[in-house]
Amino acid sequence: MLDRPAVFNEMEQARTTFHELMNEASGAGLRRRSNGTRWTNRQLLFHMLFGYLVVRTLMPLVHAFGKLPPAWSRRFAAVLDAGRRPFHLINYLGSCGGGQVVPTRAMTALMDRTVHALQRKLSSKTELTLALTMHFPTSWDPYFRDTMRVYDVYHYGTQHFDHHRKQLTL
Repeated sequence: MLDRPAVFNEMEQARTTFHELMNEASGAGLRRRSNGTRWTNRQLLFHMLFGYLVVRTLMPLVHAFGKLPPAWSRRFAAVLDAGRRPFHLINYLGSCGGGQVVPTRAMTALMDRTVHALQRKLSSKTELTLALTMHFPTSWDPYFRDTMRVYDVYHYGTQHFDHHRKQLTL
């Protein structure tokens, strides 16, 4: 049995932490460079939010590929892996831009909406649905594994969030 409440609570803790970080950060703190990335703290906070947006976007894909033979998602993941360089550039530049143009209040509101939507969906999933799997492009993110279940993708958002939380210099 998959521990749905644990993932639900992890997302809630990340949402609460995001609020605290945004509320306590000064303008100078948001403009300061993060540790171990080329982003400012504000851009990195946007990237942390973006991780949950990616989870929400991935869900239909994982559900669809999870119902197909594994070879389909294996080929798809291989194509994505081959495109890792453009992906990393887009990922970097997207967070640079998003972190600059999206107001901090809007980022917080978007985090709330996204996490709440993910929690609602997670609560409604059956064990069978949570166990659907697909192959992932492992070169895209250190937390992507070769094969991930729907359940693992829900958990990924918080893994990504926690990883980058340690890089903030607020």
